[in-house]
Amino acid sequence: MGAAEETHDEAGTGAPARVRLRFAPSDLDVKVPGGVTVFDAASWNGIAIDSTCGGHGTCKKCRVRITAGEVPVSKLDSRAFTPDELRDGWRLACRITAQADLDVDVPPLVTRPKAATVGVGRQVILRPSVVKRHLQLEEPTLSDQRTDVQRVMDAMDDLEVRAGIDVLRTLGKVLRDAKWDVTAVVADDELIAVEAGDTTARRFAIAFDLGTTTVVANLLDLDTGTPVAVRSMLNKQQPFGADVISRISATMMDPDALGKLRELAHETLAELTDEVVAAGDVAPEEVYEVVLAGNATMTQIALGIDPEPLGVAPFVMTSDGYDGLRATDLGVRVHPNAPATVFPSLGAYVGGDITAGILASGLDRDRRLRLFIDVGTNCEIAVGNQDRIVSTAAPAGPAFEAASIQCGMRAAPGAIEIVTITDTDVELGVIDDAEPVGMCGSGLVDAVAELVRVGLLDASGKLITDEEAADRPEALRRRLVTVDDQRAFVLHWAGEPGDTDQAVYLSQRDVRELQFAKAAIATGWALLLEELEIDPSEVQQVLLAGSFGSYLSAASAIRIGLVPKLPIPRIISAGNVAGEGAKMAVLSRQERHAGRALIDEIEYVELSDRTDFNDRFVEQLAFPP
Repeated sequence: MGAAEETHDEAGTGAPARVRLRFAPSDLDVKVPGGVTVFDAASWNGIAIDSTCGGHGTCKKCRVRITAGEVPVSKLDSRAFTPDELRDGWRLACRITAQADLDVDVPPLVTRPKAATVGVGRQVILRPSVVKRHLQLEEPTLSDQRTDVQRVMDAMDDLEVRAGIDVLRTLGKVLRDAKWDVTAVVADDELIAVEAGDTTARRFAIAFDLGTTTVVANLLDLDTGTPVAVRSMLNKQQPFGADVISRISATMMDPDALGKLRELAHETLAELTDEVVAAGDVAPEEVYEVVLAGNATMTQIALGIDPEPLGVAPFVMTSDGYDGLRATDLGVRVHPNAPATVFPSLGAYVGGDITAGILASGLDRDRRLRLFIDVGTNCEIAVGNQDRIVSTAAPAGPAFEAASIQCGMRAAPGAIEIVTITDTDVELGVIDDAEPVGMCGSGLVDAVAELVRVGLLDASGKLITDEEAADRPEALRRRLVTVDDQRAFVLHWAGEPGDTDQAVYLSQRDVRELQFAKAAIATGWALLLEELEIDPSEVQQVLLAGSFGSYLSAASAIRIGLVPKLPIPRIISAGNVAGEGAKMAVLSRQERHAGRALIDEIEYVELSDRTDFNDRFVEQLAFPP
């Protein structure tokens, strides 16, 4: 066995950044972050280890044998195995932290651990940080004068927990009113509540995706791993601008703006919380944890941290992560002691939403070379595999949100989302099959891609002249018009053909807006691939993330040069992976730790520091042949 990689974490724990685990009899050799359990490392890589408790150490079924490497005997190991078995290398997989390279023999599966499918088709072993234990305690006597809190702690001797003053204030009354029949609620290593009776069947958490435009809340049942309710709404900060730069600028110009923006973020999260708990028939105090994924600006504003340094060079965050938060710090009305986890950010413009997305995609655990693109106003890009990942942010601008497009609109009823051009007509897909009133981002990309395909838009992005269109079908030629001294192509005549007053059209300026956006993104991934010394053809999968990426046509993305020219099956719509990553952190404590570890594993590349960026950007403006 080779030695574990020498790079160590920055927290001073001494755990190596990566260790190698070799599993038998599958003969699978994997690298995992140092400090994760063997149980979780196996589940990440598709190896099922017997368990019924999901890795909490209570069922003692996750028996494995260490055949190479040293693993100390834990307190639970000594209860689960005989001395001879311990000498032979038998251990509980959920109690082995990977501190060095190990060979692990996994017995055949007898029972199947609880798991949920989240992220990009990933199986996550249920191991939430919130644990409930039903306790039937003995009453104190003159011969047993242990403190109330010690009595509770002793009944949970397999957990090492601490109790805060909020719990201690009411503990004595709760225990005596409940006649010593209670349920302890533990989050990580903290006793956050003691409840009367047996409430173990009810424990919930909320995963938030705090987007600049849209905010999503997922209420999850921690016992089953299933979603109970999901709701979304527009971020109430919209009046302060559509993008993060506008909101940062607002705080710079008005000293009261930060407080107002924070309050609006809290209102948004609180309203969504009220909606999901009502829809799920769950009491707010039954929600014991919240996890939030958001970009660096949205996160700092929600926490009341001045975002101004994010908006000016050298673009510095106040912190890349935030510990010790409560749900109340985010204005969320759930259990008053519920902890809050905020995904850490890689950089000022590669935020916690991207960290969550990379976790959900399993980019750091896959042998394949994959390209991750979260398409939006600020486009975040990552490329790599389990050996190395590099990331960056590209200033795409508002084109993909259709905010800067003359007939642009949000993805709402009446928005053109699909465009197909034939020799005789233009076929449109419209949201809710309504009368077209504008086009959203996916419709914009489709329209440009189709015009390139049929030759009405040349490689430089210029709509052809009437003379150049003379040999084209009449049905298409008549759609080439002039609107406000601009060349345009009409997608839909709202009135009589030829009347552009109410028409939905694509203008020459709109094409330029899209070209600038796609060139910024293409420059970003091209420079990252060069950083890895990899040709675009070697990319084995492209993940288009975010709400926009879910609706973007792979063929259109390739045709305009937004993504590398690859076979269409390699282009995958990954959906809202930021929200999926937040759900994973709710359902699995180890996945949450893995998300935090990404900060040390991913290399951030600052494009604005590249002297060749502008030249490379200009090269990417043209549409590929």
